[in-house]
Amino acid sequence: MSKILAIESSCDETAVAITDDGKLLANVVSSQVPVHEKYGGVMPEIASRLHCENIAVCLEEALSQANVKYEDLDAIAVTRGPGLIGCLHVGLQAAKTLAMIYHKPLIPVHHLAGHIYANEYAGEFRFPLLCVVVSGGNTELVLMKDHLDFEIIGETKDDAVGECYDKVARVLGMPYPGGLPIDRAAKLGEHTYDLPTPWAHKDSYDFSYSGLKTSVINLVNTLKMKGEEIRINDMARSFQDVAIGMILDKATKAAEEYDVKQVVLAGGVSANSYLREQMQKRLANTGIDLIIPPLWCTTDNGAMIAKVAERLYEEKVFAPLTLGADPNWKISDFRKFD
Repeated sequence: MSKILAIESSCDETAVAITDDGKLLANVVSSQVPVHEKYGGVMPEIASRLHCENIAVCLEEALSQANVKYEDLDAIAVTRGPGLIGCLHVGLQAAKTLAMIYHKPLIPVHHLAGHIYANEYAGEFRFPLLCVVVSGGNTELVLMKDHLDFEIIGETKDDAVGECYDKVARVLGMPYPGGLPIDRAAKLGEHTYDLPTPWAHKDSYDFSYSGLKTSVINLVNTLKMKGEEIRINDMARSFQDVAIGMILDKATKAAEEYDVKQVVLAGGVSANSYLREQMQKRLANTGIDLIIPPLWCTTDNGAMIAKVAERLYEEKVFAPLTLGADPNWKISDFRKFD
């Protein structure tokens, strides 16, 4: 039995959740998207300041929803990384303060592990499984042979897929974040623009999105200079086919090679309807199970951090109050935080 309060503040959502032996009692999220959309992306300094303003409010709201007091908790969990350093610090300092005042163990949680374990709200894990982690800051293929056993078999060498979506959306005149607008436009378009597939090496599970992003930007600028029409829906469809196609190709190949029983989607880009539909088609009749996270937990939230914290609590993976944030923390090193 464990009652855990979990804090997430790695980017532009201030989030607090409380679970009681796996049951979600509260899940409070304060999103900063309306603030950052006017800049076309997350402004780190502004994000950090907004976390400072929102963290106390989110904590109090979570306690109220769960009808518990700090004294009732068994542990305080927090996202230690990866993420924006200033944003991580706000959540970490709040968690360390609560742990110190109320004499509770401090549980450091890896942000991507949180996204992966958010899938436990949708189904039970079957090992070995392949995690397809796709978000604004990360694109990884992670093999799991058991709980809390993470092996990175492929990762982006430059831009993450979500970051690429945001930058392409900006050049096409679409709002931030760019994932949903491009996904919607792509459904209305045709694949008529010839775009390259970077890092298409058959013997590698790594990704690269900088070349695709640059190709779209250069093509749009060229068309503008020539005074030619830019067919926005067709451009969105052409881009999405290539961007998601890379993920589908590498993920299905890895699932077969590693003989996994299950594939799970994780991260903000896992909300993409094309990725969801095509992954279902690719895995149909293969005997490989697929877990697609509910939309509410594809974006950053405290509930996903609490899911990981529950298992870490059982294993007594606690951190000292000298714990620091690590914006580049590798998921394979999630137990290393000295």
